[in-house]
Amino acid sequence: MLARAARGTGALLLRGSLQASGRAPRRASSGLPRNTVVLFVPQQEAWVVERMGRFHRILEPGLNILIPVLDRIRYVQSLKEIVINVPEQSAVTLDNVTLQIDGVLYLRIMDPYKASYGVEDPEYAVTQLAQTTMRSELGKLSLDKVFRERESLNASIVDAINQAADCWGIRCLRYEIKDIHVPPRVKESMQMQVEAERRKRATVLESEGTRESAINVAEGKKQAQILASEAEKAEQINQAAGEASAVLAKAKAKAEAIRILAAALTQHNGDAAASLTVAEQYVSAFSKLAKDSNTILLPSNPGDVTSMVAQAMGVYGALTKAPAPGDPHSVSSGSSRDVQSTDASLDEELDRVKLS
Repeated sequence: MLARAARGTGALLLRGSLQASGRAPRRASSGLPRNTVVLFVPQQEAWVVERMGRFHRILEPGLNILIPVLDRIRYVQSLKEIVINVPEQSAVTLDNVTLQIDGVLYLRIMDPYKASYGVEDPEYAVTQLAQTTMRSELGKLSLDKVFRERESLNASIVDAINQAADCWGIRCLRYEIKDIHVPPRVKESMQMQVEAERRKRATVLESEGTRESAINVAEGKKQAQILASEAEKAEQINQAAGEASAVLAKAKAKAEAIRILAAALTQHNGDAAASLTVAEQYVSAFSKLAKDSNTILLPSNPGDVTSMVAQAMGVYGALTKAPAPGDPHSVSSGSSRDVQSTDASLDEELDRVKLS
């Protein structure tokens, strides 16, 4: 009994020293716990026991009892999530660019039996599988897609590892690419491409701005021409309305003047006033001779004002003959017509004098 207790105490001390050093128990015979009949298995660990060289069972966390000599702890598997650094490796993309890529692999042992008897070293096997899968997936993508489709690339590597590692009892939780190293020349080309793309965007934006500016200027000119034409139209309409109003006002003024002249002629000494007016107009017209043109036509006696006035008054007298008696309307209307006719005759005579 003392010997068994001593062996159990030694196993406990060995396990404590392994946990204190931060290293999980591995398959090496020097690192495996010994059979002390009574064993305490830590949480999140699986101890694989063989009886007489053949798999017997897996010890659960807590208290376990084994048969000395017959039972032996062959493997110790950690059920925690394991982080493995995938070493840097070279891979060739679809467009023949060599890249240096490293990553981080996160996995967990799901079946301790398969992890113990399915593969010699599960961590090494998964690491090699991750490297080969990464090279294979990178060979399907071009350089530009490698940077844009990092997430899909990680997912593809995880799916490929899980399909191959299912028989090992290992499940890959995720894979992350840490760094992608591009050759210096390719890096310079990428920078030049980025600069060219930026210049292209700047040129496109500038051309769009110029186009919008030209459109705005054209629209402004169009609106200005439309407004100018509308203003000219309104001005012409107003001018025509003003001219029409002026013509109407002149006609009304002339009609009023004719009415006043007719009324004046019907009064006492109207003939003398008409003679005086004719004489004044004749003198005024005679004074303007040869001012507009040096070619004129003169009557035989241009200085005889009396004969000219007598002639004009004779015309006036002929037009102002007394109407038939008993017709008052005809008198007034006749007087008006006579006055208008007399005025027209005087105007014709004056025009003739001006021409002569």
